[in-house]
Amino acid sequence: MILVAGATGYLGSEICRRLIARGDAVRGLARPTSDSATVTRLRDLGVEVVEGDLREAQSLGAACQGVAAVVSTATTTRSRQPGDSIEATDQQGQLNLIDAAKRAAVKHFVFISYSGQIGTDDPLTTAKRTAERRLRESGITFTILRPSVFMEVWLSPAFGFDYANARATIFGSGERKISWVSLSDVAELAVRSIDAPAARNATIELGGPEALSPNEVIRMFEAATGRQFEVERVPEEALRAQEKAATDSLTKSFAALQLAYAKGDEIPMDDTLKRYPMKLRSVREYVEGTTG
Repeated sequence: MILVAGATGYLGSEICRRLIARGDAVRGLARPTSDSATVTRLRDLGVEVVEGDLREAQSLGAACQGVAAVVSTATTTRSRQPGDSIEATDQQGQLNLIDAAKRAAVKHFVFISYSGQIGTDDPLTTAKRTAERRLRESGITFTILRPSVFMEVWLSPAFGFDYANARATIFGSGERKISWVSLSDVAELAVRSIDAPAARNATIELGGPEALSPNEVIRMFEAATGRQFEVERVPEEALRAQEKAATDSLTKSFAALQLAYAKGDEIPMDDTLKRYPMKLRSVREYVEGTTG
């Protein structure tokens, strides 16, 4: 049995789907307030959905019983509910889950973090690195996946990249390269890492097949659509001021992530692909898929 925490999110759902497709028994952790349609889709896939909340440590023991591996994608950044915060969910909640997994004698824990080159002291980075340390010290065999910028998220209208209307918000100059990675590739490596010997007690930085600057991505979209983009650029100075002025942890963390985007994030993948051979989705494929 494999437990997926954050099973109702896009990444967690995709991991569940891939695990079921390869014949694994899957248990999905969902909060009582999770979207009912998503829960139904998981059950239709064959996922055993159990209720639990990372903020409530006592709810995690039963979910971890009889589980060989845990995969945690849970975060409050895109599914915030009353009572959520970076500190309560992304930090203490992950620590609660790691502790519950240890008490239940779970053999392997796969944690989805993010790029190690994001080195700020904002609340979300602090939460990620704190969970990573707890996991390394837990005695559980671990795999920490550190993906770069998700193309399906940061190159979408939700994050100011409105390709359908040829408008884009770019953080910083847009000149620094980023190893845009696909959510589907992160899901695939999360699934593979459960059994891969090379993934045991490993921290793996993840990027896409090539690093491209945001300006290069815009030119790709312009070539594909035949339309010139209207671009709004947010200077790094403005992002630093926004981070400094933020009064809540989520706003502060998003400003820090936007600043990290502005600074670029190149992740070489040659060595990783030798250990885990797979075809990574490119930004060009994403552009073709969204404009075709």
